Amino acid sequence: MRLTLIRHGQTDWNATGRWQGQADPPLNDAGRAQARQTALELRALKPDALVSSDLCRARETAEIIADVLSLEVILEPRLREVNLGDWQGLYSDEIRARWPDAMKMWIEQPLAALPPNGESIRELADRVLAAVNDIAACYPARRVGLVAHELPIAIIVCTAAGLPLDQLRQHIPPNAAWRAVEWPPRSPG
Repeated sequence: MRLTLIRHGQTDWNATGRWQGQADPPLNDAGRAQARQTALELRALKPDALVSSDLCRARETAEIIADVLSLEVILEPRLREVNLGDWQGLYSDEIRARWPDAMKMWIEQPLAALPPNGESIRELADRVLAAVNDIAACYPARRVGLVAHELPIAIIVCTAAGLPLDQLRQHIPPNAAWRAVEWPPRSPG
């Protein structure tokens, strides 16, 4: 399956640096414009299906794209962003002040980190990759657009490329950016 990974458009929280996680702010005007531009770019790829996280910012991005591409949006809750627990809605300096050791670990050792009352990167990877495998089973040898969030997309990119998940931060896309990968990942050799 040819998978086109699309990050949702900008929200006011993205613009101000507020940590979203599974909080559900909508797109702002810039985010809607980004989604329209992405939709125009994706026309040439002619996806057969469009699957999206059910969080508002991803769903709204997918709906804008679907309108341009004449597709229906299929919602998949397992594509949600990581649950940041007590960190959701806060700014980096607030998190650093209240949980300095946990924040340091989140930055330096993301696979060992766990936000208070949140979800680990490994838990996130398990649910996201299960969702992608299920999507691939439904759409073998097809082109599928997938609208999600920074960490789920980075996990898919790393897995598709055979890279360790501790490199995920190097593969976080900007808002409304997209890239194509093959799924399932090809075995080396």
